[in-house]
Amino acid sequence: MRPAQAKEINHPGEYKACMALTREAPQEAFDKALGWRDLGGGDAAEHCLAAALIGLKQYREAATRLEALAQKAKEEAPVKGGLLAQAAHAWLLAEQPSRAEQMLTVALKLTPDDSALYIDRAQAKAGQNDYQGALRDLNRSIELEDRRPDAYAFRATTNRFLGQFDLAITDTERALALSPNHPDALLERGILKRLRHDNVGARRDWLSVLRIAPESPAAEAARANLEKMDVKADDKPTGKP
Repeated sequence: MRPAQAKEINHPGEYKACMALTREAPQEAFDKALGWRDLGGGDAAEHCLAAALIGLKQYREAATRLEALAQKAKEEAPVKGGLLAQAAHAWLLAEQPSRAEQMLTVALKLTPDDSALYIDRAQAKAGQNDYQGALRDLNRSIELEDRRPDAYAFRATTNRFLGQFDLAITDTERALALSPNHPDALLERGILKRLRHDNVGARRDWLSVLRIAPESPAAEAARANLEKMDVKADDKPTGKP
């Protein structure tokens, strides 16, 4: 039986506040979610707990909780698919791309026309060096929604790993036509320019990434490539899907 205090709690408000804290103060969010769960927070509190664990870099535990929550939640397909996608994201952060791919495959059975899920599964496949499989998923994502710069930027990187440099260049230009300051597309275009010995152009693109999104993973890769280019001119740039 729930404590009497649970009847007085504004659960939607608690959920909104708790999820906001997961980004700003994940430990505080975790503690808040624990207390709220004991007062009848239910699945919403469990979801906040799992999200807080991602912020605390407890990725495996977060993935396990999100997976369990998706399995038991009595929600419509898009909601269950979203929980599975979040579980997959946590599995990727836990460096378990195979498990992430499994979660996304189940999610796609629930919502087969979700272009974002195909991008996520492409990332999981690329994490297993299955670039052909990643390319198929990215092609499908673009078929479903052809104005996603992230899909084109990711497909450019995938094509580069498959040795399809002309296709990669085309995809970077498509991504940047849709979003001129897209960090991943600029990073990738810089890598492709570097591979064509256009060091000036590569440097320009990588510096743009540092200016536009200095705390992003793309900026980290751009910074590493700039350092490598300055230290040894013959080194090839790096940038994995």
